[in-house]
Amino acid sequence: MNKRSFLPAIAALGAGFALVLAAPLAASAHVDVEPNTAEAGASARFTFSALNESSASTIKVEVQLPTDTPIVSVTSSPTPGWTTTVIREKLDSPAMIGEAEVTEAITRIVFEAEPGNGIRPGEFQEWRVSMSPIPDAGSVIFPSLQTYDDGEVVEWTATAEEIEADATLKPAPVLYINDEPVADSHGGAVDEHAEEESTEPSAGEDSVNTVGAVFGISALVMSAIALTISVILYRRGRATA
Repeated sequence: MNKRSFLPAIAALGAGFALVLAAPLAASAHVDVEPNTAEAGASARFTFSALNESSASTIKVEVQLPTDTPIVSVTSSPTPGWTTTVIREKLDSPAMIGEAEVTEAITRIVFEAEPGNGIRPGEFQEWRVSMSPIPDAGSVIFPSLQTYDDGEVVEWTATAEEIEADATLKPAPVLYINDEPVADSHGGAVDEHAEEESTEPSAGEDSVNTVGAVFGISALVMSAIALTISVILYRRGRATA
């Protein structure tokens, strides 16, 4: 084989290293709700978010709302490239909100990407909604389903107790109302002023950024090595031609 013929192969090898090293960026992901605290009986605005954990693109996120402590009103803020559908259904059993009996409530919120607008690997997406009234409960969970364009569906549905029993399960978003928020998964305390918007990156985003920097540098180093070998072989090829 002519030495010059190695050039395309080595260039491809460098690109391959970059792709392989970038793949772990999609390994850390979750569906979350912020703020994660609220006052009972109030109307409040929340941001649901999802990070991509696959080489495929996320095309739908479905958030399930509680039916034993129902939420009767949900409005959404438009999200470019996405359609938000609020699903109201008849409850299996009537529920009481204060002194009022409720027979229908919002049971699901579905965020669905328009063609070509999914969450790509290494990206995240946010959706804003307003919900009322906030149930007078200790806390409520929002079991969520994350669907990818390759057909995979990831279930973010587990409670803290279920995760203690099986660490492979994925946590559902939790809204704390009368209960105290638990420490986050990184061991830190949850911000008591979670309703105030912050420009600081979340722990999850910070982890993704750190991993991204490490693997990004590694990819550049490997690409540089491949380029150096390519130049050496090219010059040797010319010298012996």
